[in-house]
Amino acid sequence: MRQELTGKRAALSGGARSLVSNPPWHGLTLVAILVLSAFLNLYDLTGEGYSNDYYAAAVKDMLTSWRNFFFVSFDAGFVSVDKPPLGLWIQAASARLFGFNGLSLLLPQAIAGILSVALLYHLVRRAFGVVAGLLAALVLALTPISVAVQRNNLMDALLILALLLAAWAFMVAAERGSLRWLLLGAIVVGLGFNIKMLQAFLVLPAFYLLYLLAANTTWRRRLLHLGAATVVLLAVSLSWAVAVDLTPPTERPYVGSSPNDSVLGLILGYNGLDRLSGTSLGSSGELIPVGEPGGPGSGTIEFGEPGPLRLLNGPGSPGRRVGSCRWRWSAS
Repeated sequence: MRQELTGKRAALSGGARSLVSNPPWHGLTLVAILVLSAFLNLYDLTGEGYSNDYYAAAVKDMLTSWRNFFFVSFDAGFVSVDKPPLGLWIQAASARLFGFNGLSLLLPQAIAGILSVALLYHLVRRAFGVVAGLLAALVLALTPISVAVQRNNLMDALLILALLLAAWAFMVAAERGSLRWLLLGAIVVGLGFNIKMLQAFLVLPAFYLLYLLAANTTWRRRLLHLGAATVVLLAVSLSWAVAVDLTPPTERPYVGSSPNDSVLGLILGYNGLDRLSGTSLGSSGELIPVGEPGGPGSGTIEFGEPGPLRLLNGPGSPGRRVGSCRWRWSAS
């Protein structure tokens, strides 16, 4: 009898602790935040039209053949767009399912934004508690730029969701010292690379340091695990790029915005170091300021003055317009 009473008291105590750590109102609050996020992301989404016509046209072309789909073709298979395939593949799948229209192209990003709010709540709550998790979710749901990228077809919302999933995997990997979870995180970052290229790698220093300094295993295993994760990361990240570059140029579209008809060149050049230097290689190998006629993907792109204070000066500084991107094809 005494043991039974002790067990009941322990159960009641555990239930009380559960109510304190997970108050009954937090579920309703989370639902309200997710409904708010859904409203902001989905309300009058058809009014956005096709958003970026360049990528919308690419999706339409991708639906005409598996070849165009794989190579993210633009302009009837003569040239590919300046982005990796995964985000556009998801949009093409949505267009195939719901028909080619503005809503079907924007829907994946809107849904990704709602899922990101829910996932951020989970990540913050598990470390800092329910209130912090709800506040984080609310801030993400209400941040204007966050809502903006979730209501267009530029794939940033898909990248954010992928990196939040990767953050979850790396956190669990560090808590458990688990190679399996670490490799999962590396795979997800690699998928993010195939959405927006090198932007996905910006989080890697933090992820690697987390595992290196806090993983629940020995130092030797931490280094071995990170080495294995790096191999997997590079394999997943570069799989499509290598497949395209190994395809004879006569059997695929020209790699748009690249100086040498190479996805690797696009990764390191126009979508990589050129963004930092403010210059781009022209078709003859000459250096051209990005955005001037003759450069790959010529158009008007305002990057600000190169340097460590770029975010504090020029077009990218707080309170000033963050440049326009009017794309046009160059004769060169």
